[in-house]
Amino acid sequence: MPTGEQASFSVEASGEGGHRVALSGAWTLGAVLPPVDRVLAALRAAGAEQACVDSGGVERYDSVLPAFLFELAAAGERAGIKLTEDGLPGDVTRLLGIARSVPARDDGKRSGPSGIVGRFGHAIMEGFRSAADLLRFFGRGIAATGELLTGRSAMRMRDLTDIFVGVTVAALPIVSLISLLVGLIIAFLGAVVLRQFAAEFAVAYLVGYGMLREMGAVMTGVIMAGRTGAGFAAEIGSMRVNEEIDALETFGIRPFGFLVLPRVIALSIAMPLLTVYANVVGIFGGYLVSDFMIGVPAPIFFEEMVRVVGVKDFWLGVFKGYVFGIVVALSGCLRGLQCGSGAGAVGIAATRAVVLGITLIIICNAIIDWAAATLGI
Repeated sequence: MPTGEQASFSVEASGEGGHRVALSGAWTLGAVLPPVDRVLAALRAAGAEQACVDSGGVERYDSVLPAFLFELAAAGERAGIKLTEDGLPGDVTRLLGIARSVPARDDGKRSGPSGIVGRFGHAIMEGFRSAADLLRFFGRGIAATGELLTGRSAMRMRDLTDIFVGVTVAALPIVSLISLLVGLIIAFLGAVVLRQFAAEFAVAYLVGYGMLREMGAVMTGVIMAGRTGAGFAAEIGSMRVNEEIDALETFGIRPFGFLVLPRVIALSIAMPLLTVYANVVGIFGGYLVSDFMIGVPAPIFFEEMVRVVGVKDFWLGVFKGYVFGIVVALSGCLRGLQCGSGAGAVGIAATRAVVLGITLIIICNAIIDWAAATLGI
């Protein structure tokens, strides 16, 4: 509310052709302030190209004074008139410096790529940045492993065992359900096609080969990316939001060795075990379809499977599970450490962890399959 107090100014000539904007009165909240345009008009009328602001005549002031001066300096810059602040109190000068050091925000206009080409290029650049971040994160993992082997790591074995139990025992129900359904689907689709050629027995080839080499490890990896990877990201992201990670760094504890390393080790051990379990459940589901739907008994089913599927197929799937475990753990921990602040930051970090984890699982699976085909495995 206006208080009736007046804030006034005057433009005066100073030495050597300069000018001075002399402020006087009360520059406080509720005072009647002169418009910025009137001050600029007075400077133009005096032919000033540069002027010094002098607040020696100001009786009282609060935050209104630096706000007015900030607006006046911006308007003078647009009009080609430079305003200096040699005659201002030190606290006002510091406030103006802080205001100029922070870029202006315009929430109504969000800068970003426009058009299909721009968005596509932006997505490509984001992909390269994510790949670079993941490679650096992987390098830090190697360094942390070296510290663990030399006894210089902050990792606690109790954390490792707790995380291992959490990512294995708690994941068994969902892994069992998905693996059983995948085995049923593979056998059912194979039976529909092979029945046309009177080769129903060959469904054992599809189930064994598909589960051991591909679907057991891939589906388990996808499940763990959606369950465990997102959980890692949410847990570490919450610690980032609550400044718990900053507290660890303050105490001289490296967050990577204390938080990330036990999760990577636990999941790299758990994933091969879960892959073997998923293979067994999936093959059992395929056997159910083979026996009860197309009439292939258990001896023929498993005999035909062993004839085609070998030990190398089993170990290839286990190796994939090991790689996928490292990928999922690194993806979840990376997105958790990159979590921003705000109410939705943890959810965004978890979503990004799932997307990154599944994408890397598909890429790594393709690379491993190509290498296996090249080596004749």
